[in-house]
Amino acid sequence: MPEIAGTRVLIVEDEGMVAMLLEEMLQDLGCVVAASVATVARAEEAVRSTAVDVALLDLNLAGETTVDFARELTRQPIPIVFSTGYGSNGVPADLRDRPILAKPFEPGDLKQAIECVLKVAG
Repeated sequence: MPEIAGTRVLIVEDEGMVAMLLEEMLQDLGCVVAASVATVARAEEAVRSTAVDVALLDLNLAGETTVDFARELTRQPIPIVFSTGYGSNGVPADLRDRPILAKPFEPGDLKQAIECVLKVAG
């Protein structure tokens, strides 16, 4: 499995407490939080202005979906991991081959998902 220390992760999460928890988990795993944003527009800006190795996407941001943004990232290609309370049912069929972390999840699950997408991307 790839070493994830130093991996630059974009967090797209609209719940402040969840975002802070994700930031802490990632830092504990040795990752770098490239940006932590709550909207698709801010996520798009972060990708344009910041180096990102992996994107951790909440599926639903206060009614705004990250699905089209996820599809754009796969064309760049930036590996994605979904973080959602909806499970795989909320993820469109064409994106279900990406790791889907059902909230709440443990740091080990997050580490495994990042290792998985880095292995595939590498």
